[in-house]
Amino acid sequence: MVQPLLTMSLDSKIPSGPMAEKWTRHKRDSKLINPKNKRKYSVIVVGSGLAGSAAAASLSEMGYKVKCFCFQDSARRAHSIAAQGGINAAKNYQNDGDSVHRLFYDTVKGGDFRAREANVHRLAEVSVNIIDQCVAQGVPFAREYGGGLANRSFGGAQVSRTFYARGQTGQQLLLGAYSALNKEIARGGVEMYSRTEMLDLIVVNGQTKGIVVRNLVTGKIDAHVADTVLLCTGGYGNVFFLSTNAMGCNVTATWRAHRKGAFFANPCYTQIHPTCIPVSGDYQSKLTLMSESLRNDGRVWVPKKAEDCGKNPADIPEADRDYYLERKYPSFGNLAPRDISSRAAKEACDDGRGVGPGGRGVYLDFAESIRDFGRNTIAERYGNLFDMYERITGESAYERPMRIYPAVHYTMGGLWVDYNLMSNLPGLHVLGEANFSDHGANRLGASALMQGLADGYFVIPTTVANYLVTQKPGEVTLDNPEVKKAVADAEERTKKLLSVKGKRSVDSFHRELGLLVWDKCGMARTREGLQEAIDRIPALREEFWNNVTVPGSGDAANQELEKAGRVADFMEFAELLCIDAQNREESCGGHFREEHQYPDGEAKRNDQDFSYVAAWEYSGNCSQPKLNKEPLTFEEVHLAVRSYK
Repeated sequence: MVQPLLTMSLDSKIPSGPMAEKWTRHKRDSKLINPKNKRKYSVIVVGSGLAGSAAAASLSEMGYKVKCFCFQDSARRAHSIAAQGGINAAKNYQNDGDSVHRLFYDTVKGGDFRAREANVHRLAEVSVNIIDQCVAQGVPFAREYGGGLANRSFGGAQVSRTFYARGQTGQQLLLGAYSALNKEIARGGVEMYSRTEMLDLIVVNGQTKGIVVRNLVTGKIDAHVADTVLLCTGGYGNVFFLSTNAMGCNVTATWRAHRKGAFFANPCYTQIHPTCIPVSGDYQSKLTLMSESLRNDGRVWVPKKAEDCGKNPADIPEADRDYYLERKYPSFGNLAPRDISSRAAKEACDDGRGVGPGGRGVYLDFAESIRDFGRNTIAERYGNLFDMYERITGESAYERPMRIYPAVHYTMGGLWVDYNLMSNLPGLHVLGEANFSDHGANRLGASALMQGLADGYFVIPTTVANYLVTQKPGEVTLDNPEVKKAVADAEERTKKLLSVKGKRSVDSFHRELGLLVWDKCGMARTREGLQEAIDRIPALREEFWNNVTVPGSGDAANQELEKAGRVADFMEFAELLCIDAQNREESCGGHFREEHQYPDGEAKRNDQDFSYVAAWEYSGNCSQPKLNKEPLTFEEVHLAVRSYK
């Protein structure tokens, strides 16, 4: 086992006072910059998904000079569009007992008591404003017959608080943020750089002052400086190769920041989503998510007897079906949280009762809902998802149950940030999925969009001034030696990748790494399996740098070069992921250690020894990271065995 080097505790800068007053008090006490002086400060925003677009548009409207970067050809192609099912908000429109406190409680419990309470409460507070903001932008949320906004339920909640736009919620919300961003681009407040990838962070005298980027069309590498940098670059799920993430999603921006001194928090907290289309062959490069919203009307089951698995599901009588979520978790049923639902599906398949090719699937059945509500109603709610499923599988979910199986989805870990969303590296702010702060060890469904918009529209516009007032605007220029050195280092790394000229493709390395990490650090983890991965990853990384082939040059568009840089970072990050998982001797949320479980198979936490945020510091050696701890205290939601039965 790797013995982490222990260093300091961390200051999260949580405001004093009662939980319900912390954010109000912090806004009151935060520094202000007058409108004229705001125009003197410049801000770099990396990423243009919900968090990035919202932050760039908001800060520009406030008067800051903003540069926004994305590696896609348009901000509209950010991966935020893939969040289909909805966005949570504690509006209590259904009059079913919801409240800010209930959303706060559900989120802390859903994260298995491994999130920072103050950040979660702020998220719940801000949620009620997000919906109003998006409606004002014209987001076409579903509505009830009388015109009010409609709601449905998601996993881990017993109320209906999820607002949705059919099965396209992420796309519609992004279009709203994109329109706000475009307005600021047209006004001249935001300079937009598309097809541009961040390669490194620029740190001058301990302060974050810019980024190094590569133009993905021309290949040119250059620098941009500013008074602060906001990373809004999403998660790292593609370290597993097969995931629900777009193929371009990567860890590069956060990992390069980590190598420059930013702490990486809780990397072992990765989310396995229970409703994905199962793997169907070795040719696949990604998996397709079926929205969790489907579990509102679909019932999950497998045959009770292994010999029935090959039968047409319509020929299996009700008495021979095991609706295992309803059986094991009667209070929540098919809307049990994602980590619990995923493990239950794996357990059924490991028991030999899985369906479909390889026995790696369970049924999500809509027959009862179609009978009760009619096919047209189900089509109105989920039609585009059913269409997508049929295009991929050739099967109609109206006629026979969907086949689903868990897959890597969201990542709760990310760069460590304080209450201001600033990392331990001064001037580096981190928003959305790129930070660790709100979801603990398991994210509740429909909370990703909520966090991205909360951070971009409502948190960072208040908190960024607390850092900027300590800085002299424009102090660092492109002539600074540290800026030039960062550019030279990025150019050298690019040349090194191109010069290996080995015999293996980038994808072959990525696939081998991903399958190793999935096998040893996926849905279930053991000390021995994690040690095997920790032993094998450095050797695979060495082979990568000696035997990868990257065709073409760095002087023009080169997608293999782009992938090579990202996979090189995964080769380093994967080791930290496994070290963190091995160090955490407990099971919690998406981190399930087989050695730590109750007799009924539920996750067994160790609050005495592991009620902390693990914030890892780069030591210069990927195999010997330093561990910093932020203790977690619970004032409002008392520690308890997490139960959904």
